[in-house]
Amino acid sequence: MIYSAVEGSGPPLLLLNGIAMSAPSWQPVAGPLAEHLTVIRCDLRGQLLSPGSPPADVTEHVGDVIEVLDELGHDSVHILATSFGGAVGALLAARHPDRVRSLLSIASADGFTDVMANEVARWRDGVVRSLDGGDRGVLSDVLEPVVYSEAWVAVHREERAVRRQQIAALPTQWFQDLIELLDSAESFSLRDELGAIRCPTLIVAAELDGFIPLARCRALAEAIPGAEFRVIKGAGHAVVVEQPETIVNLALEFFQQSSI
Repeated sequence: MIYSAVEGSGPPLLLLNGIAMSAPSWQPVAGPLAEHLTVIRCDLRGQLLSPGSPPADVTEHVGDVIEVLDELGHDSVHILATSFGGAVGALLAARHPDRVRSLLSIASADGFTDVMANEVARWRDGVVRSLDGGDRGVLSDVLEPVVYSEAWVAVHREERAVRRQQIAALPTQWFQDLIELLDSAESFSLRDELGAIRCPTLIVAAELDGFIPLARCRALAEAIPGAEFRVIKGAGHAVVVEQPETIVNLALEFFQQSSI
């Protein structure tokens, strides 16, 4: 069973998580957007609120999302996605063009590179060490230098400490499922499918992204017919955390242009 939650009113907007995110992670973005849109949040299989073994093939998440939309009675939605969720969103738009009104993808790529694979392997090792070593906050220490910009890290010491405690308190199942999600990440390659996307698309890169190379984010935009490309200055990979107001304003502008 895939977790989903709905708030707000207006045209439907589906939020798709990064690999280690959960639906509540979107709150600083989802709350303001729900004043204008019906905001749908979900956790993909293997994420915190949808525990259990995730599919080995990333493309299988597309079918899960379609089932959620069917259960909620939405024939088509706008999509706002980040990182891993951006891959799922792009596949959904390519394979089910009638279900996607527009796509806004943040800090995502057109495929997996060796550099990204090495970083994911480091994250996986951090998960294993968190499970084996007693201090489950180790994973936070591993992720922090890559997913956040140096400037954000420098001025958010208290928030970082809270986030570390929150990660350390997560159930064992979450860590185990995250290992499988990370193992599945290399299975995605969007390049052969991106040309099938027909909806209005905005691809957004984070200027200081330590995980997704700017070139790969730009390549994602260039492979989608008619897609726009923008860069959020000063943002790390976790731009949803670092600059939620920027995301809200960008999303509202884009979805209004896409005739919400």
